[in-house]
Amino acid sequence: MFYEITIEDYVRVDPKYLGLPKKEAVLQALKEEYTGKISKELGIVIGVIDVLEVGQGKIIPEDGGVWFPAKFKILTFKPEIQEVVLGIVNTVTDFGAFINIGPIDALVHISQIMDDVVSYSKEGVLMGKNTKRVLKVGDKVRARIIAVSYKDPTNPKVACTMRQPGLGKLEWIQEEKEKAKKKK
Repeated sequence: MFYEITIEDYVRVDPKYLGLPKKEAVLQALKEEYTGKISKELGIVIGVIDVLEVGQGKIIPEDGGVWFPAKFKILTFKPEIQEVVLGIVNTVTDFGAFINIGPIDALVHISQIMDDVVSYSKEGVLMGKNTKRVLKVGDKVRARIIAVSYKDPTNPKVACTMRQPGLGKLEWIQEEKEKAKKKK
């Protein structure tokens, strides 16, 4: 889920930005510090949206920068368990598929692709034994997040399932809807 969060923090403005107007200098320093930052509390910071307030700067002896208290907004992506996400398959392996769900890739284990026995073929696709459904790179899918781990804070892990009604490759979902209409 994407969030807009307001934060108050002190930021060190490097001397290279001190020729800019104060708000712009603080914005540049915040972008350097926060963009791409990953934490369990914030998720993955996409970027700094706006600087709302900048207080009086303070100089610390033997530090060439200036420290400013600032109130600012960031855009962040924080994957939530049970969240339904849209993604694009970007890698297919013998153990599952990786789908891009925004600023991060999520793993859909081979056992969570579909309600069928799934095998990996030499052509680099995953195929259902009975349904003959195929999942390949570039396919658009709908999945549900079932696990999120920040054990390695620089590389969070997300796991998804596509084995529930309304989930899977978008073409499969459409096929199921059409079958349901015909039954009525």
